Amino acid sequence: MLASAGFRRWAAAFPLTRPVARRRAAALFDLSAGFVYSQILLACVELDLFSVLAQGPQTATALARRIGLPLPATQRLLDAATALGLVARRGADRFGLGALGAALVDNPAVAGMIAHHPMLYRDLADPVALLRGECPDTELARYWPYGDAGARARLAPAEAAPYSALMAASQALIAEEVLDAVPLRRHRCLLDVGGGDGGFVAAALCRTLGLRAILFDLPAVAARARQRFEAERLSATAVGGDFLADPLPSGADVVSLVRVLHDHDDDVALAILCAARRALPAGGTLLLAEPMAETRGAAPVGAYFGFYLLAMGHGRPRSRRELAAMLRRSGFERIRQRPTSTPLLTSVLTARVPIVTVG
Repeated sequence: MLASAGFRRWAAAFPLTRPVARRRAAALFDLSAGFVYSQILLACVELDLFSVLAQGPQTATALARRIGLPLPATQRLLDAATALGLVARRGADRFGLGALGAALVDNPAVAGMIAHHPMLYRDLADPVALLRGECPDTELARYWPYGDAGARARLAPAEAAPYSALMAASQALIAEEVLDAVPLRRHRCLLDVGGGDGGFVAAALCRTLGLRAILFDLPAVAARARQRFEAERLSATAVGGDFLADPLPSGADVVSLVRVLHDHDDDVALAILCAARRALPAGGTLLLAEPMAETRGAAPVGAYFGFYLLAMGHGRPRSRRELAAMLRRSGFERIRQRPTSTPLLTSVLTARVPIVTVG
């Protein structure tokens, strides 16, 4: 019925169904125009418009001078940003922050991802070719080189710096969500696998008195974390290695995988979980945090990461059910989902290593 043009015309005219028909028409338009919306947002971020407006409402003429655009172009951008809720009118010719624009002020995590998106746009220029596997050399694959074994082995600090900085921008926000969901008070030593520059470790140590920590990542990345730990005088060590070739450090009673598994294909993800299982003692805990497919209230996240990871060349978003099955295959039990305040950012699972009792 919904595919019938005649039914749609009837629904748009009938008083009881007219609001639903209009909402669905608007939703379909949003899907069609979404790329333009994202470009408007990118222009606002690149021109630092939200920071300028955070200083107070201003006229279009004043804003044109501040952001370096001709007045007609500034007016066009302001009209578009107002329509999207990024900017709000304050009188006849003054503009201030809209509700969505205000959320981007002092939010380097989201702003960093928005500024990074042009690479994704170029990789998605021909989505059908990407789906057919006809675009093996994407910009995102080069930006995130750790998915290729050869690239991992050759990775230099300068190559690790851009993606490490992007991950670090959002790590503090993610860490707060995860640590609110799973406090580490009862643990003595944390092993953070694929921990980047150490943002999650730093947050865990600041919130947990007496906790020690080990970070494991590629040598070029671990070197960045080591510098951070020394500068901040944290009780943490950073160990360089490849979790697909080298054993994980021992001695921890909790292992964290924060935004790691969804970057890898199933065979690699399972190998990482098995490595974590071997590194933990009986009764040890695994903490798994990442955006998960089929999460209620955050379903579009799966669509976004599905195509983002396709452009990267490896990985996929997984549901709680799929991750639980992988955890059981790798030897974990007592798998629990821990509620987070913002599932759009991350969801959290915990699992335990079985305690073998002698009867």
